[in-house]
Amino acid sequence: MTYQVLARKWRPRVFTDVIGQDHVNRTLQNSVLKKQIAHAYLLTGTRGVGKTTIARIFAKAIRCENLKDDGNPCLECSACKSIDENSSLDYLEIDGASNTGVDNIRELIENVQYLPSSGEHKVYVIDEVHMLSVNAFNALLKTLEEPPAHVVFIFATTDPQKLLGTVLSRVQRFDFKNVAIDVLNSHIKKIALAENINFSNDDLITELSKHGKGSVRDTL
Repeated sequence: MTYQVLARKWRPRVFTDVIGQDHVNRTLQNSVLKKQIAHAYLLTGTRGVGKTTIARIFAKAIRCENLKDDGNPCLECSACKSIDENSSLDYLEIDGASNTGVDNIRELIENVQYLPSSGEHKVYVIDEVHMLSVNAFNALLKTLEEPPAHVVFIFATTDPQKLLGTVLSRVQRFDFKNVAIDVLNSHIKKIALAENINFSNDDLITELSKHGKGSVRDTL
């Protein structure tokens, strides 16, 4: 079996597994349960605190055919599996750092107009959205101003101050916290136990958490 770094192997697949962002999880779970889903969300925070992870989980929850009572996606239906397998026609994830140009966004916008092939929503995740060019943002803005009812945008960024005010005014914003050292300590101990990793003392675990500076990914 190919080796996977711990941060990827232990990447959360449901809201319940995400640590340190209870305020975000709770709000998004409730919005899915109550079917009060906005057309655009902005997830902000430092690297490795769960922005893209929660964006994917939220997308699955929005599209899930058998949503659990607590608002978590089931992970078993065709909608959940197709997102995990990157084969969904109704879910698109774009890396803003690699697709900065207006042509990439125009292609997305053309696709937005079509109804989902299944379910009620199409979900578009744009990671590092602040890296998009001004022209790309301007092209996206009209769709944000008058979005089709079936479309949900989820933007993630480490640098929200670089976004246009016109974009910020049209999204629901969630600020992610740096994860506390005691929470990181507990997370490391849980993973170490499962992976048969032994620490000679707890001070080493705390030292790792301090060096992680609030980032789950960096800590792992």
